[in-house]
Amino acid sequence: MDTIRIETLDGGRIRAGAGGELAALLRDAVHGGASVGFLAPLGTGEAAAWWRGLAAEAEEGVRTVWAAYDAAGTLLGVVTLVRAGAPNQRHRGDIAKLLVHSSARGRGLGRRLLAAAEAGAAAAGLTLLVLDTETGSPAEGLYRSAGWTRAGTIPGYAADPAGEPRPTTYYYKALG
Repeated sequence: MDTIRIETLDGGRIRAGAGGELAALLRDAVHGGASVGFLAPLGTGEAAAWWRGLAAEAEEGVRTVWAAYDAAGTLLGVVTLVRAGAPNQRHRGDIAKLLVHSSARGRGLGRRLLAAAEAGAAAAGLTLLVLDTETGSPAEGLYRSAGWTRAGTIPGYAADPAGEPRPTTYYYKALG
């Protein structure tokens, strides 16, 4: 994992990869059972449309996307930070869509992506981050070990890719 580079993607780069590598990464996550907002089967067109919407959010400064690439330039994972828009919440952001390709899991890439998003949020002046994840998922161990605090669980909050309602656990982390 020493040859991994993590870069911020602007709107143009997101659009360029929307129908290819980014769509493939999202489809890999959903078809692997990750509860990231989509039901299986997820088509390339639907995944690409979602990424194109994110490109606009990146251009508006609402969302930042970090991507991890190997030495050959293959996309291995992404994480996004969504800034809160309400005037009384501009000090916080949401970590969303931490995705690591199934071929790259278990090697610390999720931790590196999360650390990049946390550092980017702190550099942008944010002081609080929140996220949610499917209760019992492997991601919970990552978040706890990275210093995130469990805030609570909501039963039946979101459906998994098969359409089965699952509980979601919220976490938060104060920065700086």
